[in-house]
Amino acid sequence: MHKRNKEGRKIYGMELILELFKCDIKTISSKSKIKEFIQEASKKVKLKTYGPSRIKRFMGGGLFGMGYSFLQFLSVSSMTGHFIENDSTAFLNIFSCSIFDSKKLAKYAKSFFKAKKMKVKLIIH
Repeated sequence: MHKRNKEGRKIYGMELILELFKCDIKTISSKSKIKEFIQEASKKVKLKTYGPSRIKRFMGGGLFGMGYSFLQFLSVSSMTGHFIENDSTAFLNIFSCSIFDSKKLAKYAKSFFKAKKMKVKLIIH
């Protein structure tokens, strides 16, 4: 059974987009810390991970500096992230075909990466 919004339209899921600025460089440049974030963030909002995390360090190019990117499949969709070390910036996208506590997840991400500033966008699909 699908949930419906106030206007009666079916809700197919949620997409949380986070931009984190002035993050802790040691955290965003650590593969083990990124893996820890994925595992803990999933647990905090009850999004079940599916399979192993893919975490890869890229050396930059185009508009981006070096940093890690990750992909984590969820049983109901996916979580991705991109980190730009020279700007101490993180971009996270969490899409789920279920409802989750987006405020709790955003607050956790800001705290975990020790971001000084955060932009949040939530899309209900």
